[in-house]
Amino acid sequence: MSNSDDSSAGPRRRARPVRLLTAAVFALAGLLFVTSFNTSKGTNIRTDASLLKLSDLIEERSQDNAELEESTGAARRRVDALADRDDGSTKAQDAKLAALRAASGTEELSGKGLTVTLNDAPPNATARIPNVPEPQPNDLVIHQQDLQAVVNALWQGGAEGIQVMDQRLISTSAVRCVGNTLILQGRVYSPPYKIAAVGDPAALKKALAASPALQNYQAYVNAYGLGWKVDEHKALTLPAYSGTVDLHYAKPVATTP
Repeated sequence: MSNSDDSSAGPRRRARPVRLLTAAVFALAGLLFVTSFNTSKGTNIRTDASLLKLSDLIEERSQDNAELEESTGAARRRVDALADRDDGSTKAQDAKLAALRAASGTEELSGKGLTVTLNDAPPNATARIPNVPEPQPNDLVIHQQDLQAVVNALWQGGAEGIQVMDQRLISTSAVRCVGNTLILQGRVYSPPYKIAAVGDPAALKKALAASPALQNYQAYVNAYGLGWKVDEHKALTLPAYSGTVDLHYAKPVATTP
């Protein structure tokens, strides 16, 4: 009798920790469900739909900025026409103003020049010459410094004006890349990137060839097939800059002692 009592008591004592462990598992599962719900806010957290929505928003804002630039440019042309008609300035003053407009990039510019096109290498590119390591992902894409090197070399070569993609550069323009996209004056662009410059083609080509940064880029062109194309033009027209020319800068915030 005592032996059977002892044997029946043993399994009940062993089952108690099992029940506690089961309860703990269910509690942990419930915590995970609650955490997942709070994180997803009712959306599917295993999809990249949110990233797609972000890219769509960026593209939409880029198009909005393009439309605003066009309307701003039209308004500026009307203001300039009224100012030229009614300002009462002398011919010398008008000539000086026209020269300033041309230098600032707010006037259309035509003349001889060239275009430079940069493009990513093929996604499956491999080393094309001996004794060169196989490329890493960063070796196959255009970087901000590559675009900046072209622009800087063209200015140094005496360019009278430069256009990147469909936008004229001015003194406050900044060529910046985020990931594999170019962001220029509120607009977003993807490769291939085309840069046009009005100036003496021979001098511009010489400046491109003399740039140390572009000499390094040429090494990647030869090794991995990055895109590089220079075309000379007898007649090239750059549009006037149509964006805002207002300067924005940071201001210190006064703090109380």
